[in-house]
Amino acid sequence: MKIDDAAARLEALGNRTRLQIYRALVRAGHSGMPVGRLQDKLKIPASTLSHHIKSLVAVGLVSQVRESTTLVCHANFEAMRGLVDFLAAECCADEAECGGAQSAA
Repeated sequence: MKIDDAAARLEALGNRTRLQIYRALVRAGHSGMPVGRLQDKLKIPASTLSHHIKSLVAVGLVSQVRESTTLVCHANFEAMRGLVDFLAAECCADEAECGGAQSAA
């Protein structure tokens, strides 16, 4: 993952409402959650929810699929794993005593 992509995703998740939305979608699993149910669950006005979902979609953390008349949001688990892996990839890399550290070089 490129550092700019990681920064954009972390910035999106740095907003309290977007983090709540994303966590709800992660909890919903692969089946996702309809926008209406997400709105009821989080008690967010529709326009506010739409704005925040758009931000999460823009950075690739969330996707939306229309199922008949219902718009369903899904957490992008691959993007989430990529972000977590990016953050942990060089854990302790510069620590001489860390036996499990791997050099990025």
